[in-house]
Order: sequence, then C-alpha cells, then structure tokens
Amino acid sequence: MKRARRAAPGPLPVLGLLFLGALPGLWTVLLRWEAAAQPEPRPPAGPPPGRWGWGRSPVEQGQPGGGGQKTFRTLLAVPPAAAGREERGGEEQFAVSGLQLPAATASPVERGIFWSRELEEQVPPGFAAEEAAAWLSAARAARVSSLERGGCGRSSNRLARLSDGSRACVRYGINPEQIQGEALSYHLAGVLGMQERLPPMVLALVEARGRQWEPVREELRGSHWTEGAVVSLTRWVDNLTAVVAPAPWGAESGAGRRLQSLSARELGGLPPSQLVELVQWSDLILFDYLTANFDRLVSNLFSLQWDPRVMRRATSNLLRAPDGGLVFMDNEAGMVHGYRLLAMWDPYNEPLLRSVCVFREGTARRVAELHRRRSAAAELRRRYRAREPLWARLGFLSERQAELLQARVDFVHRHIAHCRAQAAVL
Repeated sequence: MKRARRAAPGPLPVLGLLFLGALPGLWTVLLRWEAAAQPEPRPPAGPPPGRWGWGRSPVEQGQPGGGGQKTFRTLLAVPPAAAGREERGGEEQFAVSGLQLPAATASPVERGIFWSRELEEQVPPGFAAEEAAAWLSAARAARVSSLERGGCGRSSNRLARLSDGSRACVRYGINPEQIQGEALSYHLAGVLGMQERLPPMVLALVEARGRQWEPVREELRGSHWTEGAVVSLTRWVDNLTAVVAPAPWGAESGAGRRLQSLSARELGGLPPSQLVELVQWSDLILFDYLTANFDRLVSNLFSLQWDPRVMRRATSNLLRAPDGGLVFMDNEAGMVHGYRLLAMWDPYNEPLLRSVCVFREGTARRVAELHRRRSAAAELRRRYRAREPLWARLGFLSERQAELLQARVDFVHRHIAHCRAQAAVL
C-alpha cells in the first residue's frame, strides 16, 4: 500500500515564514533610521581635552594612562568635540583668550587671494625663532632626569624631564623613516616660513652610558629602545586644547560631497576670530600637501566612509594654544613615509589643497621662489645640515623623494596661479 504524499506548503505559509525571518533585519533598519533622525548629543562640559603630547585622552590611546598606537578605529571612537568654541546668538565663534581684534575688518582678502596684512598681524606669533633656538640649544646640552610613560602618543614614546627643568616628548619611531620624516618636516616648515607653528624639535642619540642618558639608564632598559637609535625631542607645551575643523572642511563636508571652497567670496560676514584661525588653516593644508602628511585632516576625510560625523570630531595632531594659535604636531607621517604612500592618500590630499584659494602672501612668495629656482630639496638640505648636528645619522631624501618634493611645490605654485586667475575673472 502506497503512502499518501504530504501536500506541499502553499504560497501563503512560505511568505509568512520569510516575513518572520526578515523581522530582525527590518527592526535593525528601523532602529538605525530612528537613531539617525535624533540630533547629535552635545558633549558634556568639562576640562580641556588635554595638554601637550599628542593631546589624546587615555580612551584614544587605547589603554589606561595612554600610550597605545593610534588607529582609525580609535580615531572613530573619539566623542564629538567642540573644545575651544562656544555658541553665541546661534552663531558659532571661536573663543580666543588674549586676542585683541578690530571690531570689523574692511576686507579680509587683498588682491583676490591673499589674506590682508591687518588680519595676518592678528595671528598669534607661535614659537618665536629666538625662543625655539634657545630651547633647542638647552635640550641638546641637558641631561634626561626621568622618563615617564603616557602623554606622548605611542607606548614606545616617553615624556622626559630634563635637567634644566623643561620637559620634552621623546619619540621613538617604529622605523627610522618616521623620525626622519618628523625632522625633515620641521625644517621644511622653516624653509616655507611657518616653523613658528611647530613646536621646537631636536634629534638625540640613545646611548645608555652617554652623559645625556646616564641618569635614566634603568628606564632605558625597560623601554626596549635600541642602543644607538636616533629619537626626537619635542618641546612640551601646557594647556593645549583640541581643534575641530571649521568650514569648508568641517561637518558640512559629508561623505561623497565635494569640499567647499575657501575663497574671498566665502568669507563675508565671518567674525575676525574665525578669520584669524582660517589664516593658519590655509598654511596647514598647504604644508600637509607638500609633506604628503596623511595623519591629520586627511585621516578624518578618509574615515568619512565609515563615520559621517568624523569631521565634527577633533582633528588629529592639531591643537590650539591658549592665545588661539594652532600647533602643527606629530609630523612623522610627512615626507618619507607620506611619499611612499602617495597613491593611497593623494586622492584626499589633492582635493584638500584645491579647496583653498586664499593664502598668506609670504607663503605664496616662498613657494614661487622654490618653483622658479627649482631648489626645494637643495634649500631643505642646506637648512637641515646647518641646524641639525645628527642629520647624517638619518640621512636625507633620496633622489626620487627630492623630485617628488619639487613636483609638489610646482603643483602648489600652479594652483595658486589658478586661484589668481579665477579671482581676476570674478
């Protein structure tokens, strides 16, 4: 006797089962829509996000007390920051202490593409050349009294107390090219006339039995530093706070959207304090393009593909002094390391440069001279050799890297000329 075949399920029960299976996914989508519709919470009031070092909280550094290597994952974990700003009458303004600004500026731009002299005079002076030279001389002669963990970025770095009473971040690179990039970026800033924006930096040779390191011989054993390695000593500066990118690079520049343009016609109505900061940002973006530094604003732009709110967070390796001056920190990704990774990062660095069409006249003049003489690498080498006794330990740019530096100078010069031509038409 044959068994009766079980009837196949009809279409309605099958659809019902499919619907039940899809419910969890639909619920997740609805929750995400609801979360996206909520306004972003304001960060709680509290103390400034950090002092010198890399300005990173222990959460950012990846371990209690700090020192973990920064990754894009930890970068995205930083809570939204608005340090150093306040809202007044519905308009965001920068709070800059001790800055005397005129009530109104007739025009922030001269000849279409240059910041006005009046505005440039209001930019905080940064690290004066005489002050920096005095610190560098003292740091070379001082002994290292103690080495402390935390506050200076990676776990391999240390905060040093020097015998003259000052402090410095001692940075030990994962490989020598990072320290080389830090040193070359510092001296290129001098060639460009913007070294006052970078903390004074000097190279040192790790010698456990040497005079400079003898007081911390035991600490050196626990650091796992290689004897004879070259490290950098960067002056520690107190009371620095985080910086959030302003327009045209801030929250409005969402993923998949073109960066806004910083040009004369976009500056109308901005308060003088914001204009003073934009003067410094124009130098920063030009500097980061020339050095191919991807570890500042470019890293935030890269992270937009995962986090559309990342531009509202603190900018990596950029801090603000109490007087409103920006401090360009942690430049080890520039020059050598950055040039090796151009294919990956120039799709972000180049549009960032093109978004700027207002410049400090002195910066534009120096770029024009380096372009005309084709002397970017030669002038950098001359300055590096004259001001850094340990330059030969790390060496200089390769011939190919020197050519890349000149090509980037030429590109910046052409971009400035393009901005000048556009301004003449408008």
